[in-house]
Amino acid sequence: MSNSLVLQTRQAQATVFSPRLQQAVRLLQLSSQEYAQALREAAELNPFLEVDEVPTVPNADGGLENTAGRTPQSGPDADAAADAEAAAAFDRITAAPPAGSQHLSHDESFDLMQRVALPDSLRAHLHAQLGVLRLTERERAFACAIVEALDDDGYLRISLEDIALALGEDPGSAESEWRTALLRVQALEPPGVGARSVPECLCLQLDAIAQPEVRTLAHRILEAHIDLLAAQDYGGIARALGAAVAEVQRAAAGIRRLNPRPGWCHGETGSRIVVADVSVKKVRGAWRTTLNAHAVPRVKLNNDCAHLLDAQRGQQAGALKTYLDQARWMVGTVAQRASTILEVARAIVARQRMFLEHGPLAMKPLGLKEIADEVGVHPSTVSRTVHNKYMATPAGVFELQYFFSRGLQHTAGGASAPVAMQQLIRELISIESPTAPLSDAALARQLAQQGFHIARRTITKYRQTMEIDPVERRRARGAGGGQSATA
Repeated sequence: MSNSLVLQTRQAQATVFSPRLQQAVRLLQLSSQEYAQALREAAELNPFLEVDEVPTVPNADGGLENTAGRTPQSGPDADAAADAEAAAAFDRITAAPPAGSQHLSHDESFDLMQRVALPDSLRAHLHAQLGVLRLTERERAFACAIVEALDDDGYLRISLEDIALALGEDPGSAESEWRTALLRVQALEPPGVGARSVPECLCLQLDAIAQPEVRTLAHRILEAHIDLLAAQDYGGIARALGAAVAEVQRAAAGIRRLNPRPGWCHGETGSRIVVADVSVKKVRGAWRTTLNAHAVPRVKLNNDCAHLLDAQRGQQAGALKTYLDQARWMVGTVAQRASTILEVARAIVARQRMFLEHGPLAMKPLGLKEIADEVGVHPSTVSRTVHNKYMATPAGVFELQYFFSRGLQHTAGGASAPVAMQQLIRELISIESPTAPLSDAALARQLAQQGFHIARRTITKYRQTMEIDPVERRRARGAGGGQSATA
């Protein structure tokens, strides 16, 4: 019996995404900033595509009205109307200000821009302090090299020997100079900068503790027993140092007020810039959802290039026709994306109206399929639509994903969203006794009495998500005379 390879043809149906459909799916998932950048890049490569920044004009209330936020039209008449509208908006902007209004001259407006404060980075802040010290060129070079080697937390994570080798210096011959330079940097503001470990960073800040006896004890704890301090084993620290437990607790309270990341006081903090895609506000008793047209620039066809294409003949015209088709598809994609986001946002608002009225405790469980059935799209489309999209509400700015969650069943027969449970846990902790705070197990028992059966580990996860201290730390704070608080 011999084995042989046989070629066979078979017809089968399969879902195949066209390149344009794949691109549309990718564009739908982008955030507003990323999408605006993608439009600008497309306009640079396509002569038939124009991207205009959204024009704004003063409205009757003195605010800014988006002229591109109205219902778009199509055709030559629409382009002429848009041009006329833009010209009128420009005339309104450049018109003479009303009597009594304040305005700036050209020189004053230029000076105003020059007065805008730039973010002060940690390194720039330290270099400015070194600039006022009377140092030799060599001493200044050593100190500046250490400043440049600091990370964003303000720590010196590399050795002085490596810094010296990077500058072409012999580490052994200038060891004392490098240590002196490090001490100079550690004496700068903010306190704790230039440390090589967390204990050293906190020790550099102990001058902030007013009581000398507490400061001395805190220094001893940081030098030898920081592991016991992290475990909040005050009794073990007291036995090891021969001190009273109350004294150790006072020293620990002083240490907790120190900053383990001094570099965060200056410069960028890594916060994201969020632009709301939709806004929700209450108008005449009803919640109104509108698109934020400022989030995405205006896209339109370049009619001049389209007219030139009509006069072209031959192979070059075919290539230009491809660009024109791509431009028309891009303009249609922008409108479709905006429509999808708005429909999904309106469906979310309709189901989470109680959250807008009463806060997190009224948040309802919500699934992607429920919104998909309402809008008439696939759940995967809803998932891409809510990704990196934000909604501005009177209660704050929330990512659209924030409103989706599985329900937690309770004995009354209904279900509650995890956000509502987190808010309920926060309220229980806020009214607890400072000297007898509630543990996670006690919180689970109290919630069970109210009909919510939640595991202790789930409560622990919710508490950590809300950055609430554990029961031991809250108890220690209450014993010290403070109030039970949440971060």
